[in-house]
Amino acid sequence: MAETTARAAVPKGFRSAEQGWPALHRIPHPPHRLPLLGDVIGSSRRTPVQDSVRMARQLGPIFRRRAFGREFVFTWGARLVADLADESRFAKHVGLGVANLRPLAGDGLFTAYNHEPNWQLAHDVLAPGFSREAMAGYHPMMLSVAARLTEHWDRAAADGRWVDVPGDMTKLTLETIARTGFGHDFGSFERSRPHPFVTAMVGTLSHAQRLNNVPPPLAPLLLRRANRRNAEDIARLGHIVDEVVRRRRADGHADGDLLDRMLETAHPDTGERLSAENVRRQVITFLVAGHETTSGALSFALHYLSLHPDVADRARAEVDRVWGDTDTPAYEQVARLRYVRRVLDESLRLWPTAPAYSREATRDTVLAGKHPMRRGAWTMVLIPMLHRDPEVWGVDADRFDPDRFDPAAVRSRPPHTYKPFGTGARACIGRQFALHEATLVLGLLLRRYDLRPDPSYRLRVTERLTFMPENLRLRPARRSAARPDIPAQRTDSGTASRGTGGLAD
Repeated sequence: MAETTARAAVPKGFRSAEQGWPALHRIPHPPHRLPLLGDVIGSSRRTPVQDSVRMARQLGPIFRRRAFGREFVFTWGARLVADLADESRFAKHVGLGVANLRPLAGDGLFTAYNHEPNWQLAHDVLAPGFSREAMAGYHPMMLSVAARLTEHWDRAAADGRWVDVPGDMTKLTLETIARTGFGHDFGSFERSRPHPFVTAMVGTLSHAQRLNNVPPPLAPLLLRRANRRNAEDIARLGHIVDEVVRRRRADGHADGDLLDRMLETAHPDTGERLSAENVRRQVITFLVAGHETTSGALSFALHYLSLHPDVADRARAEVDRVWGDTDTPAYEQVARLRYVRRVLDESLRLWPTAPAYSREATRDTVLAGKHPMRRGAWTMVLIPMLHRDPEVWGVDADRFDPDRFDPAAVRSRPPHTYKPFGTGARACIGRQFALHEATLVLGLLLRRYDLRPDPSYRLRVTERLTFMPENLRLRPARRSAARPDIPAQRTDSGTASRGTGGLAD
């Protein structure tokens, strides 16, 4: 089929695959398809992405699933995904799960449609907030929040208690983005229960995923109570964010953090500013996306470090060598933890915490020279399977091995085979923020603790649009030669007296 450039805008709303894939019959689907219900035999409403990964292993690099009259095309083969990365023919598609978050985040950076002007405006205004200079400014606050985590883990280590890894990583990353980006303290480590923001966020993410598993005509009836709870969660999130913005307007600026940029910075070319409503949506977007995926990445990395003491020892030796006896690792020292970063990269390869992204054709085209697509046709890229493509990662692709990210190994792989942060112009704007934060925290924890796993634990992954290890706990044990790795105040006797490092409301 010849490629043609479309003049009109890409069609809006959900489009079943029959509308955009003229040769849909060439794409395999699971056996035992049922009338009306589609490919639901053996599927789970709780783990739809992991279900799709299992089907992908059987059906190959491109396949389709049908549910309640709606047909979806999934892609994971490296050659196909590389073609989808062509920005001249494909763009981000706001898929069902993401579109279900629009009542919460509207045209925020993550949920905006490509045609909505606020995406480009917000991107251009906020991009300098992730420059190297800005990142160096966030570093001291990241250290301060990490100090509160280590105080919490020190108490657990002294008492011989287990720690709730996903829960603690969520507290850490929420406080980090809240403080560095918005000058706000949620007091997460002082709470016995998750902050209401986290509870409401988990509720909205879970509800967005649940909507995909209910026949659209029946959703208002079957999800009446869930829809009410979701509306309450959205209202609670909005109220919390409104209070953050109100305090900032009352207190004045905070040295150019993200909220300052949202409130005070005009577009460098047009002079346009973000509206009050769009500021609210962007704050929600950053608070949710800025901590949910990073907490998952840290949790998976800590899981693998606990299971592979040889990897942990190698990473810990690097931390000791690079950071030495310094009380406080400098910003530049974090990037020098190259093996620790490989541990993080490999964890994100096996369990990308944002496990899928969608791409739509911006004109009539042929995917990888084989599958015709009409303008507006879309496909969901299954990142966990892309990251396990045996043609790229080998027959042992399910094995944890940080040396896959040795520079020589990285250079040997074709492009577009590793996509934990999405692709193209709409890839994650906060990628460097997340990687710096996660590498710093892993370095701090490795230098301070031995990480002992629960021998009875078997990894289970929960889905709420993102991936997170379920019920993961570790027992931190202080290293006998642990170095002082966070800011400390010295007493007259020379011993360290640690403060919380926190900011008061």
